[in-house]
Amino acid sequence: MPSWADEMDKMFEGTNSLTEGAKGFTPAIDVYETKDSVVVETPLAGVDPKDVEVTVQNGVVTVKGEIKKETEVDEKNYYRKEVRSGSFYRQVALPAKVQEDKTNAEFENGMLKVVMPKAPEVKAKTIKVAVKKK
Repeated sequence: MPSWADEMDKMFEGTNSLTEGAKGFTPAIDVYETKDSVVVETPLAGVDPKDVEVTVQNGVVTVKGEIKKETEVDEKNYYRKEVRSGSFYRQVALPAKVQEDKTNAEFENGMLKVVMPKAPEVKAKTIKVAVKKK
């Protein structure tokens, strides 16, 4: 079983027990509400939009994809390497019910914006109780 110190080292190396052995990262994400929608924004500079997949299901939005580096040279003697490549995956619970089938995702200037219209509120139906006499 890995020690606490081992897990901390892995965290600072950009891996954890869930992604060990896989190059990847977790993008920052903003979630906010407008009057009519729930909006998710995440900066994905350097990502080709065709390599991004967005799903909305059961009140959870999932953003996943991959940054592909076509010409990675393993012989480089990096002093510091912070430019990320590899896969990413992010899942966030939504603060309100949305119309999942009407979700719209746009990618502009390295920013992914997902707009989900809020679902109309369902009002409780009051049922009159009928009294039967025997």
